Amino acid sequence: MHKYSLMAVAVALFATGCTMEPTYHQPAAPVSGTFPSDGVYATQPVPGAGARSANGQPAVEIGWRDFFVDQRLQRLIEIALKNNRDLRVSVLNIEASRAQYQIARAALFPALDASASQTKQRTPKNLSVFGNTISNEYSVGLNASWEIDFFGRIRSLKDQALAQYLATAQARKAAEIALVASVADQYMTVLAYDDLLKVTENTLKSAQESYRITKLQYDTGTGSELDLRQAQTVVEQATANLQSQARLRAQAENALVLLVGEPLPSDMPSGLILDDQNLLTDIPAGLPSDLLTRRPDIMEAEQNLLAANANIGAARAAFFPKVSLTGSFGTLSPTLGGLFKPGSAAWSFAPTITLPIFEGGQNIANLDLANVEKNIQIAQYEKAIQTAFREVADGLAARGTYDEQIKALERDTFAEQRRLDLSDLRYRNGVDSYLAVLTAQTSLYSAQQLLITARMERLTNLVDLYKALGGGWIEHAGDQPRPADAPVDYGAASAPVAASAATAG
Repeated sequence: MHKYSLMAVAVALFATGCTMEPTYHQPAAPVSGTFPSDGVYATQPVPGAGARSANGQPAVEIGWRDFFVDQRLQRLIEIALKNNRDLRVSVLNIEASRAQYQIARAALFPALDASASQTKQRTPKNLSVFGNTISNEYSVGLNASWEIDFFGRIRSLKDQALAQYLATAQARKAAEIALVASVADQYMTVLAYDDLLKVTENTLKSAQESYRITKLQYDTGTGSELDLRQAQTVVEQATANLQSQARLRAQAENALVLLVGEPLPSDMPSGLILDDQNLLTDIPAGLPSDLLTRRPDIMEAEQNLLAANANIGAARAAFFPKVSLTGSFGTLSPTLGGLFKPGSAAWSFAPTITLPIFEGGQNIANLDLANVEKNIQIAQYEKAIQTAFREVADGLAARGTYDEQIKALERDTFAEQRRLDLSDLRYRNGVDSYLAVLTAQTSLYSAQQLLITARMERLTNLVDLYKALGGGWIEHAGDQPRPADAPVDYGAASAPVAASAATAG
């Protein structure tokens, strides 16, 4: 009776799916409960006339086609989501992780296979029976094996593989969001170089005209060589800057092509200039706790933590017995023709219990390693939260200052332009030296470059803040978010991946 009671307890343990995994507790977020709101954070942009508003929608609910209005940029993002090789690798990593999970899950079920064999053997005559030195044995049958997972070792390995699969899916989601932001940032950089080239070209034309007039005055004896050489320095500096910026602009476009994954198509729609991008500037930041469900990199880190937690269960179960059942059923005959005759049936059944006694400390070391790896994943999870908090806080600090900085630079540029006009007028009337014109022209050129750079940095900050808040996963506002392992529905650019309800979001 005791034997049957023990079997009943074992079956009950197996049926309830008992494992030795530690109870999982989500680590507390190691950041403040709110984002900073004083100082540079106090003044956040408010959409004015002609500006678009997020209308209080969080970033995850704003499609990238709604965040970006430039049709050329939208087309580049669409192409990149189909062709970017890094994104393809992340999709293939999902497939590999799913296969690993299926392998681990398959170990929970019995293995069944069919076999057929022939054994031919020669025995020395003095050892043979009735002088038969050659013997044949034919067999056909089914073989079955099953490890009964009483202590949850296999289930823990299955849970670990599932968590790793979900982590890979979240990593792919993070890669796609980052790709959208990277394409936009690089596109803004190209536009900034376009504006810098225009400013440099205009500066060069103005400098060449001043040099022509100064040289004419020098040739006629009404101007000095000092004025001539001063005018020449502006021409040469602008010429050198033009070549440098043309080179950097070409390299920026090459970087954009790499992100897109193919040469830029010739039928691209027309784009907007840098100053007309009109991105959404008032996306609400929400609370730091929102990042736990909006940032795929944080969810990836937590899935890695869950995988490490499950691995502890497998390491603990290794200290307990393994129970395996093996058996076979088929026919056995000394002749091929007799395999299926009456009386040829054969079967075997072999239950096995393996209890670890001495492993040289291997099981203890494996458990210690599993606990250390969990602590590592806890630290990685906390770091992911801290990094996300810092990225959002940095974006908010920048968003609260760029508008006033650009307004000041615009006023400075206007003042420098007026200063140049007045200095040139005074020089032509003989009131001032050419040095004043040269200084004013150089200052205007610097102010124009600073203004363009600030405009670009403001736009890239808005893009990066949109990404930091979890935006960029859906195409249009109101779209149902795809599961993290689902492909982009733009055509067959990558192998299809089956969506999993477990990875939604």
